[in-house]
Amino acid sequence: MDKKPYYISTAIAYTSAKPHIGNTYEIVLADAIARYKRMTGYDVYFQTGTDEHGQKIQEKAEAAGITPQQHVDKVAGEVKTIWDLMNTTYDKFIRTTDPMHEKKVQKIFKKLYDQGDIYKGAYKGKYCKPCESFWTESQLKDGCCPDCGRPCVDAEEEAYFFRMSKYADRLMKHIEEHPEFIQPESRKNEMVNNFLKPGLQDLCVSRTSFSWGIPVDFDPGHVVYVWLDALTNYITFCGYDPDGNHDEHYKKFWPADVHLIGKDIIRFHTIYWPIFLMALGEPLPKQVFGHPWLLVGDGKMSKSLGNVIYADDLVRLFGVDAIRYYVLHEMPFANDGVLSYELICERINSDLANVLGNLVNRTIAMTKKYFGGIVPAPTAPEALDDELKAVALGLPAAVEKKMDTLHVADAIDEVFALLRRSNKYIDETMPWALAKDESKQARLGTVLYNLLEAIRFAAVELKPYLPDTADKIFAQLGVENKGVESLTSFDGMQPGQPVGEASILFERIDIPKKLAEIEEEKKTAEAEQKPAVEFLPDIPFDDFCKVDMTVCKVLACENVKKSNKLLKFQLDDGSGTPRQILSGIAKYYKPEELVGKTVVAVTNLPPRKMMGQESNGMLLSAEKDEKLNLLMLDDSIPAGAKLC
Repeated sequence: MDKKPYYISTAIAYTSAKPHIGNTYEIVLADAIARYKRMTGYDVYFQTGTDEHGQKIQEKAEAAGITPQQHVDKVAGEVKTIWDLMNTTYDKFIRTTDPMHEKKVQKIFKKLYDQGDIYKGAYKGKYCKPCESFWTESQLKDGCCPDCGRPCVDAEEEAYFFRMSKYADRLMKHIEEHPEFIQPESRKNEMVNNFLKPGLQDLCVSRTSFSWGIPVDFDPGHVVYVWLDALTNYITFCGYDPDGNHDEHYKKFWPADVHLIGKDIIRFHTIYWPIFLMALGEPLPKQVFGHPWLLVGDGKMSKSLGNVIYADDLVRLFGVDAIRYYVLHEMPFANDGVLSYELICERINSDLANVLGNLVNRTIAMTKKYFGGIVPAPTAPEALDDELKAVALGLPAAVEKKMDTLHVADAIDEVFALLRRSNKYIDETMPWALAKDESKQARLGTVLYNLLEAIRFAAVELKPYLPDTADKIFAQLGVENKGVESLTSFDGMQPGQPVGEASILFERIDIPKKLAEIEEEKKTAEAEQKPAVEFLPDIPFDDFCKVDMTVCKVLACENVKKSNKLLKFQLDDGSGTPRQILSGIAKYYKPEELVGKTVVAVTNLPPRKMMGQESNGMLLSAEKDEKLNLLMLDDSIPAGAKLC
């Protein structure tokens, strides 16, 4: 009987920088699902890789003095190294700079153009470079990108557009008829209410302001929009042919069973991507799952915040399976999870070292001590055994129920429920007491057999999540992993066979000591990597003299309504007429603290509209290490004085 196909994919990692542990969580989650599906009889195709085009990458390469290709080669190598380090079993690692993919994307673009879904026009609006997304003025938040919060710049250029509105009703109907298509439910509601119901605008699908992208082959100067390029990877590398001659691999595995992506890019995967597929006449993926974020402290990981943690550092500190366990178990289904070194240590001690490791270690040790390392026969059952057996025999179905809906953390909890029940069983049966009574030898053997068999059940079901640990458990049990097929009856351990050697699976951590070591290591690394003060290139002295820096007195200061960033200043600049300046320093100062202070303003800048109000100049501030200080002078300096 042929195995049922199952296609799982991740978002492809953007090659702007080395992926952090939040990015790595996604590949580990996908791997756990892929391993589980293989274990339960599916023919799995697991695809991941890197997204390698776009303006941001071109600019990073230019800043580093290398070519974009050299830059993406380096970062793609780092991504693959980390994916491999985390013991992930992807079937294909793709790169969007692959010539095959580029040719197919060009054909897809031309096909969509020829059938009228793409047309040529011009774009004028706000553009976010990091997200490579265009926005209307109304979509901005405090003048910034609604996705990443960074400033947007005015952009105007000739471009091709995709007629999104043509397919909006069809997509809405699909979502209504397939409630499982976007998961969790909160992500679906967000897409429907925030994007589909208000109406879709046509999407800009080409750029002319940079060159690092797939060329539009029938219109030189245009490159394909990075998201149209990136999203099509799910079919181009699976065997899709724009001319219709799809290979057998594509026919077998498409549509994908699940696209696993971060919640921050769910719009691209649940609106743009399905519409592209509709236009191509291809089936939609069965499900798009937008997983939550892994937060550090109370915020998302960001280099600018200095809170980025990398998987290779965590593995060096705690081991691969410990980190796999933490990210898989501590991430809720729909809500964000939290990562800290202290929490990792606590979970290792409580769950891995105590509940799992201690159970395995003392069970093997008692088998060695009381039966010479030979698996005893379960010849003296009692009613007390029934509950343990029931939990074990019910484990495969319990795990399957959770995994069918991608509740991976809950699936792991089911395995640990059996482990905890086994530890309780030891307390109930007290093997050490039975060992003191020769007449209880048969009962002692039964107890230890039941424990060994329960551990075997747990090891089989742990394999997708903690693969190396599961193998170590099988070695200690002295048996092979015979898969879920061996969990239909509670008799997999063979009496008379020797167990392996007992060993510690997870060492307990001295948490204060470990945290102190990590902090010291962090300080040392920061001291070594701290860059020297950087200076801008020289400018002509005459250019500097053009900047009019004027001493001002703060007459009044208040928060700008509907903005959490801006303060509005009324300043005495010595002219006799108050000058209004808006400044984005609200997170650093309270308005009342600044009234009466002496500050410096650049007064010969053109007026600028901010939150519907006019700002006439810019206040000088000093910034270092994410800290900003408004430049203040001695109050004896009069308003209107010039810096020179």
